[in-house]
Amino acid sequence: MSSMFGSKLKVQIFGQSHAKGLGVVMDGIPAGLKIDLEEVQRFLDRRAGGKNAYSTARKEADTPTILSGLVGDTTCGAPLCAIFENANTRSGDYDKLQGNLRPSHADYAAWVKYNGFQDKSGGGQFSGRLTLPLCFAGAVCIQLLRQQGINVYSHILSIGEIQDEKYDLVNINSKTYEPGEFPTLSSEVGVRMVDFMTQVAKEGDSVGGIVECAFTGMPVGVGEPIYDNVESCISHVMFGVPAVKGIEFGMGFDGVKQRGSQCNDAFYLDGDTVKTKTNNSGGIQGGITNGMPVVFRVALKPTPSIYKAQDTVNFRDKKEVNFQIEGRHDPCIVPRALPCVEAAAAVALYDLLLQK
Repeated sequence: MSSMFGSKLKVQIFGQSHAKGLGVVMDGIPAGLKIDLEEVQRFLDRRAGGKNAYSTARKEADTPTILSGLVGDTTCGAPLCAIFENANTRSGDYDKLQGNLRPSHADYAAWVKYNGFQDKSGGGQFSGRLTLPLCFAGAVCIQLLRQQGINVYSHILSIGEIQDEKYDLVNINSKTYEPGEFPTLSSEVGVRMVDFMTQVAKEGDSVGGIVECAFTGMPVGVGEPIYDNVESCISHVMFGVPAVKGIEFGMGFDGVKQRGSQCNDAFYLDGDTVKTKTNNSGGIQGGITNGMPVVFRVALKPTPSIYKAQDTVNFRDKKEVNFQIEGRHDPCIVPRALPCVEAAAAVALYDLLLQK
């Protein structure tokens, strides 16, 4: 089933953008673990819209209702199920499409696959709204990972061509990371990014970017060879975030510019612990964690919903037309997608950790 992921931890997401609600079921969480729901809510608030000029005007409470899986603040062994209400929908904005296929949306592919019966309002099940239950699952997994000494860090690496500094792949900790609404390593670069996104929004256009994310404290030996390796599992969940178009680990594509003598991570002993002097592998070798920080970067495309006239096809009338999208959309999804990146990776890593 395409809406379910996992082996030991099975996570299933359900709902649509403008349906009555949406939610998630997490099956496989061990009993007796503490979950701080206030912290979960703070995490969900990071992906919420309606907070600034470069995000959608659609604002929802995004407060989870827990149906099962917790007794007080403690997991009980039953599947953890949370649902969310969709209260601020304007489906009428999508009635005006009248068969016009929105460029770079799932409209055409979904129309053919589901014979025209797909939910068109707000993108239906293809909407970024479905990252809300994913973020709930991720927020829970982040807490469970932290209970085992594993921490997550992320920042906005780029917006358009404006570039922040990259992480030191070896030394990543709370001293090098200052969380906030718009986390960058360079505050000056962050200001430039915000100004750029605001200008793009005024022009009725959109822009994409890159998120860099790291997990520290991962034990050695997590992951399975071949198809269930760490890179594959993280990527599997990550591409459930609609805007994601690419992912790289460690040195990533820059590694092709290096020779093996430059790219190899030399081993050394830190007391009795084996470490590497560099971390070009991104903490993963042979698809298995090696104890160094797991570091990766995720590319997010510009939001396809823009307020400019575009050429398309009216699928009902079989005619080429020129039209302009209406509704409420993000000029740049990257800031809101940052917690989604953390969440997707956390779900994958916690599932792999349970398999170890």
